Amino acid sequence: MTRPAASAAMGPLLVAEGLTCRYGRVTALDGVDIALRPGEVTALLGDNGAGKSTLISLLSGVRQPSGGTIAMAGEPCRFDSPADARAVGIATVFQTLALVEDRSIAENLFLGAEPVRFGFLLDRRRMQREASAVFERLGVVLPPVGTAVRHLSGGQRQAIAVARTVLGGARVVILDEPTAALGVRETARVLDLIGRLKASGAAVLLVSHNMDNVFQVADRAVVLRLGRKVADLALAQTSRTQLVASIVGGEEGA
Repeated sequence: MTRPAASAAMGPLLVAEGLTCRYGRVTALDGVDIALRPGEVTALLGDNGAGKSTLISLLSGVRQPSGGTIAMAGEPCRFDSPADARAVGIATVFQTLALVEDRSIAENLFLGAEPVRFGFLLDRRRMQREASAVFERLGVVLPPVGTAVRHLSGGQRQAIAVARTVLGGARVVILDEPTAALGVRETARVLDLIGRLKASGAAVLLVSHNMDNVFQVADRAVVLRLGRKVADLALAQTSRTQLVASIVGGEEGA
């Protein structure tokens, strides 16, 4: 793995150019470019089979591209695993969330990176202290951090997964359908949390099928169709009709 420089230059934080992914004779992603900027929410849109899942799997290190490049802070990167992507500050919250039901809120925040004392004792007090601090920073209200995840709602679980990216120092946060199957109140809380990520300076990539959510929190929309990028739109200058037409093939933008 090649690591980028510690400090990001002005402009895009993550830049992917010509990303291509082939499975035998099938091309799932074909020469896609995308740039993610600090303090900006970019919506990644497209019908089923458009290539969204493939793109985020490449950016998160789950799969390796057949072609193209990825750079963080101007330095080229190669991700051989999700751990490589996390090491340079890219965190992905998939729909599955990867939470352990029988462990506490605090324990789930530190999964795989638990602090210890004397080299072998789990430092539960530190975990609880830092968990409370990160939720306060994000404006998230949850039950006591010693509560088992199995007792939490879907929105509360999303908050834990997002907070874990912040605790890990992520500079790019990829959110895969974070409001799917949530009620109105919990959706509003997750959207507020996305706004707080943006305000913190993170570059956020939001995968969503919900146009209301997209227009509420996103600054830009990148649209994929059949594995290719067909539009990169500033949402302040884009109508819902134009965006939907771009997704289904009525028009293309750049």
